[in-house]
Amino acid sequence: MDGFAAVDFGFAREVLQRGIAALYLVAFVSTLNQFRPLLGERGLLPAPVLLDWVREKKARRRMLHPTLFLRLRYTDGRLVALSWTGIVLAALLVAGVPQWGPPWVPMLCFLALWLGYMSVVSIGQTFYSFGWEMLLLEAGFLAAFLGSNDQPPPTVVIVLFWWLLFRLEFGAGMIKIRGGREWRDLTALMYHHETQPMPGPLSRQAHLLPAWIHRIEVVGNHFAQLVVPFFLFAPLLSIWVPGPVPQIVGAVAAAIIIATQAWLVLTGNFAWLNWAAIVIGFSAIGLPGFGAPSADEAPWPGIPLYWFVVTAAVTLLYLVLSWPALNNLFARRQLMNASFNRWQLANAYGAFGTVTKERIEIVVEGSVDDDGLLWREYEFKGKPGDVHRIPRQFAPYHLRLDWLMWFLPLGRSLDDWFTVFLIRLLEADAPTLALLRNDPFDGERPRWVRAVSYRYRFATRAERRVDGARWMRTRQRVVLGPIGLR
Repeated sequence: MDGFAAVDFGFAREVLQRGIAALYLVAFVSTLNQFRPLLGERGLLPAPVLLDWVREKKARRRMLHPTLFLRLRYTDGRLVALSWTGIVLAALLVAGVPQWGPPWVPMLCFLALWLGYMSVVSIGQTFYSFGWEMLLLEAGFLAAFLGSNDQPPPTVVIVLFWWLLFRLEFGAGMIKIRGGREWRDLTALMYHHETQPMPGPLSRQAHLLPAWIHRIEVVGNHFAQLVVPFFLFAPLLSIWVPGPVPQIVGAVAAAIIIATQAWLVLTGNFAWLNWAAIVIGFSAIGLPGFGAPSADEAPWPGIPLYWFVVTAAVTLLYLVLSWPALNNLFARRQLMNASFNRWQLANAYGAFGTVTKERIEIVVEGSVDDDGLLWREYEFKGKPGDVHRIPRQFAPYHLRLDWLMWFLPLGRSLDDWFTVFLIRLLEADAPTLALLRNDPFDGERPRWVRAVSYRYRFATRAERRVDGARWMRTRQRVVLGPIGLR
Protein backbone atom coordinates (compact mmCIF):
# COMPACT_ATOMS: atom_id res chain seq x y z
CA MET A 1 0.00 0.00 0.00
CA ASP A 2 1.16 3.51 -0.79
CA GLY A 3 -0.65 6.07 1.31
CA PHE A 4 -3.99 6.93 -0.23
CA ALA A 5 -3.52 4.58 -3.18
CA ALA A 6 -3.68 0.79 -2.71
CA VAL A 7 -1.27 0.29 -5.60
CA ASP A 8 -1.06 -3.51 -5.27
CA PHE A 9 -4.80 -4.10 -5.06
CA GLY A 10 -5.90 -3.54 -8.64
CA PHE A 11 -6.72 -7.24 -9.01
CA ALA A 12 -8.66 -7.15 -5.74
CA ARG A 13 -10.75 -4.30 -7.13
CA GLU A 14 -11.48 -6.24 -10.32
CA VAL A 15 -12.78 -9.20 -8.32
CA LEU A 16 -14.75 -6.99 -5.93
CA GLN A 17 -16.47 -4.88 -8.57
CA ARG A 18 -17.29 -7.69 -10.98
CA GLY A 19 -18.05 -10.26 -8.28
CA ILE A 20 -20.39 -8.02 -6.31
CA ALA A 21 -22.10 -6.96 -9.53
CA ALA A 22 -22.59 -10.63 -10.44
CA LEU A 23 -24.27 -11.24 -7.09
CA TYR A 24 -26.57 -8.27 -7.67
CA LEU A 25 -27.45 -9.76 -11.05
CA VAL A 26 -28.42 -13.04 -9.35
CA ALA A 27 -30.39 -11.15 -6.68
CA PHE A 28 -32.39 -9.19 -9.24
CA VAL A 29 -33.06 -12.31 -11.33
CA SER A 30 -34.32 -14.00 -8.15
CA THR A 31 -36.52 -10.99 -7.48
CA LEU A 32 -37.88 -10.95 -11.03
CA ASN A 33 -38.84 -14.62 -10.81
CA GLN A 34 -40.17 -14.81 -7.25
CA PHE A 35 -41.23 -11.44 -5.86
CA ARG A 36 -44.63 -11.20 -7.58
CA PRO A 37 -46.07 -14.55 -6.45
CA LEU A 38 -44.60 -14.09 -2.96
CA LEU A 39 -45.07 -10.37 -2.34
CA GLY A 40 -46.72 -8.80 -5.37
CA GLU A 41 -50.20 -7.41 -5.80
CA ARG A 42 -51.65 -10.89 -5.31
CA GLY A 43 -48.75 -12.38 -3.38
CA LEU A 44 -48.70 -14.40 -0.19
CA LEU A 45 -47.74 -11.25 1.76
CA PRO A 46 -48.76 -8.39 -0.57
CA ALA A 47 -46.28 -5.50 -0.43
CA PRO A 48 -49.00 -2.93 -1.32
CA VAL A 49 -50.79 -3.79 1.94
CA LEU A 50 -47.62 -3.07 3.92
CA LEU A 51 -47.00 0.20 2.06
CA ASP A 52 -50.60 1.37 2.57
CA TRP A 53 -50.27 0.68 6.30
CA VAL A 54 -47.02 2.68 6.45
CA ARG A 55 -48.61 5.61 4.59
CA GLU A 56 -51.55 5.65 6.99
CA LYS A 57 -49.19 5.61 9.97
CA LYS A 58 -47.02 8.52 8.82
CA ALA A 59 -45.22 8.69 12.13
CA ARG A 60 -44.03 5.12 11.56
CA ARG A 61 -42.40 5.72 8.18
CA ARG A 62 -38.98 5.42 9.75
CA MET A 63 -39.82 1.82 10.64
CA LEU A 64 -39.36 1.04 6.95
CA HIS A 65 -35.95 1.11 5.30
CA PRO A 66 -35.75 3.54 2.36
CA THR A 67 -37.69 2.34 -0.69
CA LEU A 68 -38.65 3.93 -3.97
CA PHE A 69 -42.05 2.29 -3.70
CA LEU A 70 -43.12 4.45 -0.78
CA ARG A 71 -43.47 7.44 -3.11
CA LEU A 72 -43.99 5.75 -6.48
CA ARG A 73 -46.54 3.22 -5.18
CA TYR A 74 -45.93 -0.42 -5.84
CA THR A 75 -47.20 -2.21 -8.93
CA ASP A 76 -46.02 -5.51 -10.34
CA GLY A 77 -45.07 -3.69 -13.54
CA ARG A 78 -42.81 -1.27 -11.67
CA LEU A 79 -41.21 -4.18 -9.82
CA VAL A 80 -40.42 -5.83 -13.17
CA ALA A 81 -38.98 -2.57 -14.53
CA LEU A 82 -36.78 -2.14 -11.45
CA SER A 83 -35.58 -5.75 -11.68
CA TRP A 84 -34.64 -5.46 -15.35
CA THR A 85 -32.86 -2.16 -14.70
CA GLY A 86 -30.83 -3.85 -11.96
CA ILE A 87 -30.05 -6.82 -14.21
CA VAL A 88 -28.79 -4.58 -17.04
CA LEU A 89 -26.69 -2.37 -14.75
CA ALA A 90 -25.20 -5.38 -13.00
CA ALA A 91 -24.37 -7.06 -16.30
CA LEU A 92 -22.58 -3.91 -17.52
CA LEU A 93 -20.50 -3.83 -14.33
CA VAL A 94 -19.66 -7.53 -14.66
CA ALA A 95 -18.44 -6.79 -18.19
CA GLY A 96 -16.39 -3.87 -16.82
CA VAL A 97 -17.93 -1.21 -19.05
CA PRO A 98 -18.60 1.59 -16.49
CA GLN A 99 -15.14 1.02 -14.98
CA TRP A 100 -13.54 2.50 -18.12
CA GLY A 101 -15.06 5.89 -17.35
CA PRO A 102 -14.18 8.34 -14.58
CA PRO A 103 -14.70 7.05 -11.01
CA TRP A 104 -18.10 8.68 -10.62
CA VAL A 105 -19.55 6.45 -13.40
CA PRO A 106 -19.17 3.07 -11.60
CA MET A 107 -20.04 4.90 -8.39
CA LEU A 108 -23.45 5.93 -9.75
CA CYS A 109 -24.04 2.43 -11.16
CA PHE A 110 -23.35 0.70 -7.84
CA LEU A 111 -25.35 3.25 -5.86
CA ALA A 112 -28.27 2.66 -8.24
CA LEU A 113 -28.01 -1.09 -7.59
CA TRP A 114 -27.80 -0.47 -3.85
CA LEU A 115 -30.81 1.83 -3.72
CA GLY A 116 -32.82 -0.32 -6.15
CA TYR A 117 -32.25 -3.53 -4.23
CA MET A 118 -32.84 -1.82 -0.88
CA SER A 119 -36.21 -0.72 -2.27
CA VAL A 120 -37.02 -4.40 -2.75
CA VAL A 121 -35.61 -5.66 0.55
CA SER A 122 -37.44 -2.96 2.50
CA ILE A 123 -40.84 -4.31 1.45
CA GLY A 124 -39.78 -7.98 1.24
CA GLN A 125 -40.90 -8.77 4.79
CA THR A 126 -40.09 -12.31 5.96
CA PHE A 127 -39.12 -13.46 2.46
CA TYR A 128 -36.25 -10.92 2.42
CA SER A 129 -35.27 -11.14 6.10
CA PHE A 130 -31.99 -13.00 5.58
CA GLY A 131 -28.60 -11.73 6.66
CA TRP A 132 -27.13 -11.96 3.18
CA GLU A 133 -29.58 -9.30 1.94
CA MET A 134 -27.97 -6.61 4.10
CA LEU A 135 -24.53 -8.06 3.33
CA LEU A 136 -25.13 -7.56 -0.40
CA LEU A 137 -26.43 -4.04 0.21
CA GLU A 138 -23.39 -3.06 2.27
CA ALA A 139 -20.96 -4.62 -0.20
CA GLY A 140 -22.65 -2.79 -3.08
CA PHE A 141 -22.40 0.53 -1.27
CA LEU A 142 -18.68 0.10 -0.60
CA ALA A 143 -18.01 -1.11 -4.17
CA ALA A 144 -19.29 2.26 -5.39
CA PHE A 145 -16.12 3.91 -4.11
CA LEU A 146 -13.46 1.59 -5.54
CA GLY A 147 -12.79 3.89 -8.49
CA SER A 148 -12.03 3.27 -12.15
CA ASN A 149 -9.46 1.41 -14.22
CA ASP A 150 -7.27 4.48 -14.76
CA GLN A 151 -6.31 4.74 -11.08
CA PRO A 152 -5.60 2.44 -8.13
CA PRO A 153 -8.34 1.74 -5.59
CA PRO A 154 -8.35 4.00 -2.53
CA THR A 155 -6.64 2.39 0.46
CA VAL A 156 -9.40 3.48 2.83
CA VAL A 157 -12.08 1.68 0.79
CA ILE A 158 -10.04 -1.53 0.61
CA VAL A 159 -9.63 -1.37 4.39
CA LEU A 160 -13.39 -0.91 4.79
CA PHE A 161 -13.87 -4.17 2.88
CA TRP A 162 -11.52 -5.87 5.36
CA TRP A 163 -13.64 -4.44 8.17
CA LEU A 164 -16.76 -5.83 6.48
CA LEU A 165 -15.18 -9.29 6.16
CA PHE A 166 -13.98 -9.11 9.78
CA ARG A 167 -17.51 -8.37 11.03
CA LEU A 168 -18.91 -11.14 8.87
CA GLU A 169 -16.46 -13.82 10.03
CA PHE A 170 -15.68 -12.80 13.60
CA GLY A 171 -19.34 -12.01 14.26
CA ALA A 172 -20.35 -15.49 13.08
CA GLY A 173 -17.61 -17.06 15.21
CA MET A 174 -18.66 -15.22 18.36
CA ILE A 175 -22.32 -16.12 17.77
CA LYS A 176 -21.32 -19.80 17.70
CA ILE A 177 -19.17 -19.63 20.82
CA ARG A 178 -21.99 -17.90 22.69
CA GLY A 179 -24.64 -20.12 21.15
CA GLY A 180 -25.39 -23.82 21.34
CA ARG A 181 -23.21 -26.19 23.33
CA GLU A 182 -22.63 -28.24 20.16
CA TRP A 183 -20.17 -25.60 18.92
CA ARG A 184 -18.19 -25.79 22.15
CA ASP A 185 -18.12 -29.60 22.43
CA LEU A 186 -17.23 -29.84 18.71
CA THR A 187 -20.28 -31.89 17.70
CA ALA A 188 -22.15 -29.24 15.64
CA LEU A 189 -21.16 -30.58 12.23
CA MET A 190 -22.26 -34.09 13.13
CA TYR A 191 -25.77 -32.67 12.64
CA HIS A 192 -25.48 -29.56 10.49
CA HIS A 193 -24.88 -31.14 7.07
CA GLU A 194 -28.11 -33.10 7.51
CA THR A 195 -30.29 -30.47 9.19
CA GLN A 196 -29.20 -27.31 7.30
CA PRO A 197 -32.02 -25.46 5.50
CA MET A 198 -31.27 -26.70 2.00
CA PRO A 199 -28.72 -29.50 1.55
CA GLY A 200 -26.71 -29.74 -1.67
CA PRO A 201 -25.56 -32.67 -3.82
CA LEU A 202 -22.58 -33.39 -1.55
CA SER A 203 -24.25 -32.77 1.82
CA ARG A 204 -25.01 -36.44 2.43
CA GLN A 205 -21.43 -37.48 1.71
CA ALA A 206 -20.21 -34.77 4.10
CA HIS A 207 -22.66 -35.93 6.78
CA LEU A 208 -21.45 -39.53 6.53
CA LEU A 209 -17.82 -38.60 7.20
CA PRO A 210 -16.34 -39.99 10.45
CA ALA A 211 -17.04 -38.12 13.68
CA TRP A 212 -13.37 -37.16 14.12
CA ILE A 213 -13.44 -35.32 10.79
CA HIS A 214 -16.54 -33.41 11.89
CA ARG A 215 -14.69 -32.34 15.04
CA ILE A 216 -11.78 -31.12 12.91
CA GLU A 217 -14.31 -29.20 10.80
CA VAL A 218 -15.56 -27.36 13.89
CA VAL A 219 -12.04 -26.59 15.10
CA GLY A 220 -11.18 -25.31 11.62
CA ASN A 221 -14.30 -23.18 11.61
CA HIS A 222 -13.42 -21.62 14.98
CA PHE A 223 -9.88 -20.92 13.81
CA ALA A 224 -11.04 -19.37 10.52
CA GLN A 225 -13.66 -17.19 12.19
CA LEU A 226 -12.14 -16.26 15.54
CA VAL A 227 -8.41 -16.03 14.85
CA VAL A 228 -7.75 -15.52 11.15
CA PRO A 229 -9.86 -12.34 10.63
CA PHE A 230 -7.46 -10.26 12.76
CA PHE A 231 -4.67 -10.94 10.27
CA LEU A 232 -6.64 -9.39 7.41
CA PHE A 233 -5.36 -6.02 8.61
CA ALA A 234 -1.68 -7.08 8.48
CA PRO A 235 -0.94 -5.07 5.29
CA LEU A 236 -1.47 -1.90 7.30
CA LEU A 237 1.75 -2.77 9.13
CA SER A 238 3.71 -2.14 5.93
CA ILE A 239 3.92 1.48 7.09
CA TRP A 240 6.30 0.32 9.83
CA VAL A 241 7.45 -3.11 8.56
CA PRO A 242 9.15 -2.86 5.16
CA GLY A 243 8.99 -5.71 2.70
CA PRO A 244 6.29 -8.05 1.45
CA VAL A 245 5.64 -9.93 4.72
CA PRO A 246 2.62 -7.89 5.96
CA GLN A 247 0.90 -8.20 2.60
CA ILE A 248 1.61 -11.93 2.43
CA VAL A 249 0.15 -12.43 5.92
CA GLY A 250 -3.03 -10.63 4.86
CA ALA A 251 -3.27 -12.69 1.68
CA VAL A 252 -2.83 -15.97 3.59
CA ALA A 253 -5.59 -14.96 6.03
CA ALA A 254 -7.87 -14.20 3.08
CA ALA A 255 -6.99 -17.51 1.43
CA ILE A 256 -7.95 -19.45 4.58
CA ILE A 257 -11.31 -17.68 4.73
CA ILE A 258 -11.91 -18.27 1.02
CA ALA A 259 -11.08 -21.97 1.40
CA THR A 260 -13.48 -22.46 4.32
CA GLN A 261 -16.23 -20.64 2.44
CA ALA A 262 -15.60 -22.80 -0.62
CA TRP A 263 -16.17 -25.91 1.56
CA LEU A 264 -19.52 -24.44 2.62
CA VAL A 265 -20.38 -23.83 -1.04
CA LEU A 266 -19.66 -27.49 -1.82
CA THR A 267 -21.73 -28.86 1.06
CA GLY A 268 -24.73 -26.53 1.23
CA ASN A 269 -27.07 -24.03 -0.44
CA PHE A 270 -26.78 -20.75 1.45
CA ALA A 271 -27.86 -18.43 -1.38
CA TRP A 272 -25.04 -15.93 -2.03
CA LEU A 273 -23.76 -15.76 1.57
CA ASN A 274 -20.66 -17.88 0.99
CA TRP A 275 -20.10 -16.51 -2.50
CA ALA A 276 -20.17 -12.95 -1.13
CA ALA A 277 -17.64 -13.90 1.57
CA ILE A 278 -15.37 -15.38 -1.12
CA VAL A 279 -15.59 -12.26 -3.28
CA ILE A 280 -14.97 -9.92 -0.33
CA GLY A 281 -12.08 -12.17 0.74
CA PHE A 282 -10.18 -11.18 -2.39
CA SER A 283 -10.02 -7.62 -1.04
CA ALA A 284 -7.02 -8.70 1.07
CA ILE A 285 -5.09 -10.29 -1.79
CA GLY A 286 -2.63 -7.86 -3.33
CA LEU A 287 -0.70 -8.56 -6.53
CA PRO A 288 2.23 -6.16 -7.01
CA GLY A 289 2.33 -4.76 -10.52
CA PHE A 290 -1.18 -5.78 -11.52
CA GLY A 291 -2.60 -2.91 -13.51
CA ALA A 292 0.17 -0.54 -12.37
CA PRO A 293 1.14 2.33 -14.72
CA SER A 294 4.60 2.93 -16.07
CA ALA A 295 7.12 4.74 -13.94
CA ASP A 296 6.58 8.10 -15.64
CA GLU A 297 2.91 8.02 -14.64
CA ALA A 298 3.60 7.76 -10.91
CA PRO A 299 2.52 8.89 -8.38
CA TRP A 300 -0.96 8.40 -9.74
CA PRO A 301 -1.64 11.90 -11.09
CA GLY A 302 -5.02 10.73 -12.44
CA ILE A 303 -6.67 10.63 -9.01
CA PRO A 304 -8.87 13.74 -8.82
CA LEU A 305 -9.08 15.76 -5.66
CA TYR A 306 -12.85 15.34 -5.52
CA TRP A 307 -12.42 11.56 -5.38
CA PHE A 308 -10.11 11.87 -2.40
CA VAL A 309 -12.73 14.05 -0.67
CA VAL A 310 -15.57 11.62 -1.48
CA THR A 311 -13.76 8.50 -0.23
CA ALA A 312 -12.49 10.31 2.85
CA ALA A 313 -16.06 11.36 3.67
CA VAL A 314 -17.27 7.76 3.25
CA THR A 315 -14.55 6.59 5.63
CA LEU A 316 -15.53 9.15 8.26
CA LEU A 317 -19.15 8.10 7.87
CA TYR A 318 -18.17 4.47 8.48
CA LEU A 319 -16.13 5.35 11.54
CA VAL A 320 -19.27 6.83 13.06
CA LEU A 321 -21.65 4.11 11.89
CA SER A 322 -19.36 1.24 12.92
CA TRP A 323 -19.40 1.90 16.66
CA PRO A 324 -22.64 -0.02 17.36
CA ALA A 325 -21.41 -2.99 15.30
CA LEU A 326 -18.03 -2.99 17.07
CA ASN A 327 -19.72 -2.81 20.46
CA ASN A 328 -22.07 -5.63 19.45
CA LEU A 329 -19.17 -7.99 18.67
CA PHE A 330 -18.14 -7.98 22.31
CA ALA A 331 -21.56 -7.52 23.90
CA ARG A 332 -22.87 -10.25 26.20
CA ARG A 333 -26.15 -10.35 24.26
CA GLN A 334 -24.73 -10.20 20.77
CA LEU A 335 -27.22 -9.44 18.00
CA MET A 336 -27.12 -11.56 14.85
CA ASN A 337 -27.75 -10.03 11.41
CA ALA A 338 -28.76 -6.65 12.81
CA SER A 339 -28.81 -3.24 11.17
CA PHE A 340 -28.22 -0.18 13.33
CA ASN A 341 -29.29 2.47 10.82
CA ARG A 342 -31.93 2.86 8.12
CA TRP A 343 -29.39 2.59 5.30
CA GLN A 344 -28.18 -0.87 6.38
CA LEU A 345 -24.50 0.07 6.54
CA ALA A 346 -21.92 -1.19 9.07
CA ASN A 347 -24.19 -4.05 10.08
CA ALA A 348 -23.73 -6.95 12.50
CA TYR A 349 -23.57 -10.42 10.99
CA GLY A 350 -23.68 -14.02 12.15
CA ALA A 351 -25.28 -17.36 11.38
CA PHE A 352 -26.16 -20.69 13.01
CA GLY A 353 -25.51 -19.85 16.63
CA THR A 354 -27.31 -23.11 17.31
CA VAL A 355 -27.66 -26.24 15.18
CA THR A 356 -30.86 -28.26 15.03
CA LYS A 357 -30.25 -31.93 15.74
CA GLU A 358 -33.13 -33.43 13.76
CA ARG A 359 -34.77 -32.47 10.51
CA ILE A 360 -38.52 -31.97 10.48
CA GLU A 361 -40.04 -31.20 7.08
CA ILE A 362 -43.52 -29.87 6.33
CA VAL A 363 -44.82 -31.84 3.34
CA VAL A 364 -47.79 -30.34 1.49
CA GLU A 365 -50.30 -32.79 0.06
CA GLY A 366 -53.43 -32.41 -2.06
CA SER A 367 -56.40 -34.56 -2.96
CA VAL A 368 -59.00 -34.33 -5.71
CA ASP A 369 -61.29 -36.86 -3.99
CA ASP A 370 -64.35 -35.61 -2.16
CA ASP A 371 -63.61 -37.98 0.70
CA GLY A 372 -59.87 -37.12 0.76
CA LEU A 373 -58.64 -40.72 0.79
CA LEU A 374 -55.92 -40.44 -1.89
CA TRP A 375 -53.24 -37.81 -1.29
CA ARG A 376 -50.44 -36.67 -3.57
CA GLU A 377 -47.42 -34.54 -2.63
CA TYR A 378 -46.36 -31.20 -4.03
CA GLU A 379 -42.61 -31.22 -4.75
CA PHE A 380 -40.47 -28.17 -4.01
CA LYS A 381 -37.40 -27.27 -6.04
CA GLY A 382 -34.82 -27.24 -3.28
CA LYS A 383 -36.13 -28.59 0.01
CA PRO A 384 -36.23 -32.38 0.62
CA GLY A 385 -39.29 -34.23 -0.60
CA ASP A 386 -38.92 -37.38 -2.70
CA VAL A 387 -36.50 -39.56 -0.73
CA HIS A 388 -34.81 -40.80 -3.93
CA ARG A 389 -34.08 -37.37 -5.40
CA ILE A 390 -30.53 -36.00 -5.19
CA PRO A 391 -30.51 -32.50 -3.64
CA ARG A 392 -29.56 -29.96 -6.29
CA GLN A 393 -27.12 -27.08 -6.15
CA PHE A 394 -29.01 -23.78 -6.40
CA ALA A 395 -26.75 -21.28 -4.64
CA PRO A 396 -26.02 -18.48 -5.25
CA TYR A 397 -29.61 -18.37 -6.51
CA HIS A 398 -32.01 -17.96 -3.58
CA LEU A 399 -35.14 -20.14 -3.38
CA ARG A 400 -37.08 -18.03 -0.90
CA LEU A 401 -40.17 -20.20 -0.52
CA ASP A 402 -38.08 -23.32 0.13
CA TRP A 403 -36.06 -21.52 2.80
CA LEU A 404 -39.18 -20.29 4.59
CA MET A 405 -40.55 -23.84 4.54
CA TRP A 406 -37.50 -24.93 6.58
CA PHE A 407 -38.36 -22.39 9.28
CA LEU A 408 -41.98 -23.51 9.66
CA PRO A 409 -41.36 -26.47 12.03
CA LEU A 410 -39.11 -24.28 14.20
CA GLY A 411 -41.93 -21.86 15.09
CA ARG A 412 -44.72 -22.27 17.58
CA SER A 413 -47.37 -21.82 14.90
CA LEU A 414 -47.62 -21.79 11.14
CA ASP A 415 -47.03 -18.37 9.60
CA ASP A 416 -49.82 -16.38 7.95
CA TRP A 417 -48.17 -16.59 4.53
CA PHE A 418 -48.40 -20.39 4.65
CA THR A 419 -52.19 -20.33 4.96
CA VAL A 420 -52.39 -18.06 1.90
CA PHE A 421 -50.00 -20.41 0.11
CA LEU A 422 -52.38 -23.32 0.69
CA ILE A 423 -55.27 -21.24 -0.63
CA ARG A 424 -53.28 -20.51 -3.80
CA LEU A 425 -52.75 -24.25 -4.24
CA LEU A 426 -56.49 -24.82 -3.88
CA GLU A 427 -56.99 -22.21 -6.59
CA ALA A 428 -54.30 -23.86 -8.77
CA ASP A 429 -52.73 -20.40 -9.05
CA ALA A 430 -50.21 -20.61 -11.91
CA PRO A 431 -47.61 -18.10 -10.56
CA THR A 432 -47.57 -19.91 -7.21
CA LEU A 433 -47.29 -23.33 -8.85
CA ALA A 434 -44.34 -22.01 -10.89
CA LEU A 435 -42.41 -21.70 -7.62
CA LEU A 436 -42.64 -25.48 -7.16
CA ARG A 437 -40.82 -28.33 -8.84
CA ASN A 438 -44.04 -29.98 -9.93
CA ASP A 439 -47.81 -29.84 -9.59
CA PRO A 440 -49.17 -33.37 -9.03
CA PHE A 441 -52.54 -32.33 -10.49
CA ASP A 442 -51.27 -30.71 -13.73
CA GLY A 443 -53.20 -27.48 -13.22
CA GLU A 444 -56.40 -29.08 -11.91
CA ARG A 445 -57.76 -27.64 -8.68
CA PRO A 446 -57.45 -30.03 -5.74
CA ARG A 447 -60.46 -30.52 -3.49
CA TRP A 448 -58.38 -30.56 -0.32
CA VAL A 449 -54.87 -29.68 0.81
CA ARG A 450 -53.10 -30.41 4.08
CA ALA A 451 -49.68 -30.10 5.72
CA VAL A 452 -48.00 -33.16 7.23
CA SER A 453 -44.78 -33.23 9.24
CA TYR A 454 -42.07 -35.83 8.57
CA ARG A 455 -38.74 -36.51 10.22
CA TYR A 456 -36.00 -36.79 7.59
CA ARG A 457 -32.48 -38.13 7.94
CA PHE A 458 -29.81 -39.07 5.41
CA ALA A 459 -29.76 -42.74 4.44
CA THR A 460 -26.73 -44.68 5.57
CA ARG A 461 -24.57 -46.36 2.93
CA ALA A 462 -26.24 -49.71 3.67
CA GLU A 463 -29.75 -48.21 3.40
CA ARG A 464 -28.77 -46.46 0.19
CA ARG A 465 -27.77 -49.77 -1.41
CA VAL A 466 -31.21 -51.30 -0.79
CA ASP A 467 -33.34 -49.16 -3.11
CA GLY A 468 -31.30 -46.04 -3.90
CA ALA A 469 -32.97 -43.81 -1.30
CA ARG A 470 -30.92 -40.83 -0.20
CA TRP A 471 -33.27 -39.90 2.61
CA MET A 472 -35.15 -41.94 5.19
CA ARG A 473 -38.30 -40.37 6.57
CA THR A 474 -40.86 -41.06 9.28
CA ARG A 475 -44.36 -39.58 9.24
CA GLN A 476 -45.13 -37.51 12.33
CA ARG A 477 -48.59 -35.90 12.23
CA VAL A 478 -50.99 -33.72 10.26
CA VAL A 479 -50.19 -30.15 11.31
CA LEU A 480 -52.87 -28.37 9.26
CA GLY A 481 -55.93 -29.46 7.34
CA PRO A 482 -57.46 -30.93 5.42
CA ILE A 483 -58.80 -27.59 4.21
CA GLY A 484 -60.84 -26.69 1.14
CA LEU A 485 -61.89 -23.40 -0.42
CA ARG A 486 -65.23 -23.46 1.39
